[in-house]
Amino acid sequence: MHESPVRRSLPAINSAANPWPAMRLLLCGALSLALAALSSAQQPLSLADAGQRGADLYRQAAVTGMVLVVVRNREVLVKTYGETFPGSGRAPDANSLIRLCSLSKVFTAGLLTQLAAEGKVGLSDPLQRYAPPGKTVPLSADGRPITLLNLATHTAGLPREVSAYPARTPHFTFPDEAFRWTWLPKQKLISTPGTAALYSNIGFDLLGDALASASHMSYAQLLHDRLLQPLTLWDTTLVPSSEQCARMLRGTRDEGPCTDTQPSGPSGGVYSTATDMVKLLQYLLHDPGSPVQPAAALAVYLKPQQLVSVQGLNHAGDPTGIGLGWIQLGDPANSSVVMEKTGGGAGFETYIALSPQRQTGIFLAVTEGKGKASVDFYQESNNLLTALANVPPLPPKVHVTRAARMNPKVHVRKHATRSTKAQRHSLARKPR
Repeated sequence: MHESPVRRSLPAINSAANPWPAMRLLLCGALSLALAALSSAQQPLSLADAGQRGADLYRQAAVTGMVLVVVRNREVLVKTYGETFPGSGRAPDANSLIRLCSLSKVFTAGLLTQLAAEGKVGLSDPLQRYAPPGKTVPLSADGRPITLLNLATHTAGLPREVSAYPARTPHFTFPDEAFRWTWLPKQKLISTPGTAALYSNIGFDLLGDALASASHMSYAQLLHDRLLQPLTLWDTTLVPSSEQCARMLRGTRDEGPCTDTQPSGPSGGVYSTATDMVKLLQYLLHDPGSPVQPAAALAVYLKPQQLVSVQGLNHAGDPTGIGLGWIQLGDPANSSVVMEKTGGGAGFETYIALSPQRQTGIFLAVTEGKGKASVDFYQESNNLLTALANVPPLPPKVHVTRAARMNPKVHVRKHATRSTKAQRHSLARKPR
């Protein structure tokens, strides 16, 4: 049996004659043991334990299937849980097709920062510069134009959607470019651009149109040439093949066909897989060997306190900063700050969150289940990320939004409001 290091280091001392040296040694030994225990308690969560935490989240979220991806420095974890669809008896895998929903905006924002870095567009450029011939972009009452920065930060003064989603229309196929540019000139802005944040899917679709116009190609081609091909994201697409669609996860309801989603590609139409999400996380975290992402991509451009109001941006926590599609959570002065993006709809809930200072990121996707969740999906995902990054957990969300009462005959898209309490994952029929 090994002797205690503290005992072994003690010299022979006449403690009755002079107790202080012995006491000092004992205190130092006790302090060393306490510090060692504290250090051990603060070790980052192992990937094996992250997989178990994922299993716990899967059970508590009451969903049909779940995919978890972790990238930490050079470590990678891909874990799947549940079924590809109810009753299939087959587990998802790293190549199961997933609707990214509003995580698609991460790609649009990434394209914006690339083109801006090359001087092909400017964040302060007015949207009018890229409008189709004969189409007019409305100004605010005081004559302020909508800029590309306004669109990317949800501060353009535009509504969430152009209208209710038409019945029997496949997900992420409405509105198309022609519809939105006929709709836009007739609008009166809700607020002066740059003064208030209101989550807007139509704003990101218009941003995608502007980037495509500046590049003289379709948005789908721009996305392929600038991001998908360089990152070798071979299963990430707006136009899935029949073979890819056969691999798509499904929840409890029939959510319609897996189909071409180019009309809403910039805001919510991208399909992908866990395999491709590993590569995306490595790119976002500046992993050695990945193409270099412009530093501006994860920068914060607005603070909530600069704005008169902020709506629809707090699904994963109270924002402390607004980036280009990304939301900052936590105090930027300490290591626990997180950059995140939520998504959901068509039977899916998706999330991507990064701890840039610790080179750690997670991606999760779940499909709708029959039960009632006993946890907040986003909060538990944040707790998983901070444990992996070995940083303090984020504070609980203060501003709670309530779930909207949905009219089943009126199809709207995601996150008009949502609750941070137990969620049912009975997602809106046409969300983002």
